[in-house]
Amino acid sequence: MAKGLAGKRIAIAGSRKIRELSEIIERQGGEAVVRPQQGLLVLQEREVERDLLHLLESGTDWAIFTTGTGLGALLEQAERIGVRDRLLDIVRRSKVAARGYKTVALLKQHGIRPLIVDEDGTTKGLIRALTAYEYAGQGVAIQLHGEPMPELVSFFESRGAVVRAILPYRHVAPDPEMSRLLCREIAEGAVDAVCFTTAVQVRYFFQYSKSNGHYLEVHESFRHRVLAAAVGKVTAEALREEGVKRILVPENERMGAMIVELAHYYQNASTQRGMVE
Repeated sequence: MAKGLAGKRIAIAGSRKIRELSEIIERQGGEAVVRPQQGLLVLQEREVERDLLHLLESGTDWAIFTTGTGLGALLEQAERIGVRDRLLDIVRRSKVAARGYKTVALLKQHGIRPLIVDEDGTTKGLIRALTAYEYAGQGVAIQLHGEPMPELVSFFESRGAVVRAILPYRHVAPDPEMSRLLCREIAEGAVDAVCFTTAVQVRYFFQYSKSNGHYLEVHESFRHRVLAAAVGKVTAEALREEGVKRILVPENERMGAMIVELAHYYQNASTQRGMVE
């Protein structure tokens, strides 16, 4: 029986677990090409220390956590400056909302059960869950990770909240030459699929394609030739926001599961297993 990715060239847009992903692709008979679209994460120590001390001084009515990694970084930095217990006390006394199962799990480890949890792991899902409450005149602290979230911030500000965003890390843009190469390969159909493992990769890639005149040809190729694979709902949401409609998303939001689902898709193309329209 032929392997699911036999004869397929699969681009990996991530920068983590490259060896593991490449090995899974190769075991399925495919060729893995690494085209990282996610730049480095730079720790914002001074800014976060300032924001944490301000939060401790003023308190907050709402604490919003958007990623487990970002929450973990925030707690680590609070520990470093000796205010971790004070931070957790403020969070426990506030109304808490969380996006994503990893975030919820980390909060529960510290005895915090969020009042609000999204139903699908996306920012839109979190906002839908938040609409049941009033925010006028209330303080809202939002933990971000790597980049701003204007949609979430605007939601609270439009309802009269006083918003404070805390950004433990900031992304540095990926190598533009790597983005240029991936644009060309997608446009020419030189890859069969592109695996995106974070929403940040999607945003950086499409930002480059738009700024450098490649968007139309890349978008057209994603419509008819090249398949976009997303590790989970948040990454798929980012692809949809860029106009990509043919997206493969595994039910189990793991990198390995994404590759296995990709192999199943090509083995059973007629059933379009895993496709999201």
